[in-house]
Amino acid sequence: MFNIFKHLVTMIALLAIAGTAPAEEQELCESFMDGRVDESLLAGMLSAAEDGHLFRIKPGSSQVGFCVESKLRRIEGSFSDFRGGMALGAGEGNNGQTLVLIRADSLDTQGALVRNLLKSENFFDVERYPDVLFISNRFYWTGKQTAVLKGDLTLRGITRPINFAVTVTPMDDRTTEEAGTLEVKATATINRADFGMDQLDNFVDGDVTLCMTVQAQKYEKIGLSERGRSSSTSS
Repeated sequence: MFNIFKHLVTMIALLAIAGTAPAEEQELCESFMDGRVDESLLAGMLSAAEDGHLFRIKPGSSQVGFCVESKLRRIEGSFSDFRGGMALGAGEGNNGQTLVLIRADSLDTQGALVRNLLKSENFFDVERYPDVLFISNRFYWTGKQTAVLKGDLTLRGITRPINFAVTVTPMDDRTTEEAGTLEVKATATINRADFGMDQLDNFVDGDVTLCMTVQAQKYEKIGLSERGRSSSTSS
């Protein structure tokens, strides 16, 4: 009974935040509001946005991809459609909380033959599994700008734990929490067979390196008065 009550309270809190937030703020978590992400986690991300502790991925200046060795050459792939963010706030519950959603069909690589093979049912199977999802569950600093980001990766409908080695660099002279934009580099290695991609194992290595170099910009809430002044200035 307590768990049901707790779940109900969380749902009400999330709806209250989403209902009162401006359209831009609701859009922060819109891609994740399909039941796959716990409501309390989304509420925490929206709360971080309210407090100015949320850094949103800038797709145009970010790269998300992977590389794997084969008998012929190194295969590198990248995705052009992805979104997400990281909450880096003073509160312990917000530190390092990360959500990333990747559209598998946006995969690109060297040559149409390799690209079509990777999108096929033998590998990413983009028709049946259009999304790749990462949800973090722990973040801890190992140095001034280095950290470990742990979480769950869902690929081809299979969820496995994953650890990213992370470097966080402010793109100005301010501290990480005060910076307006961060560069976040993250790498991890997975075994593709763990996600049902076990074809051509005599030709393509089993270990795949995942790599992200993203620019994340701090979300800054603009008050109604500031919006009004901004509108009058532009007109």
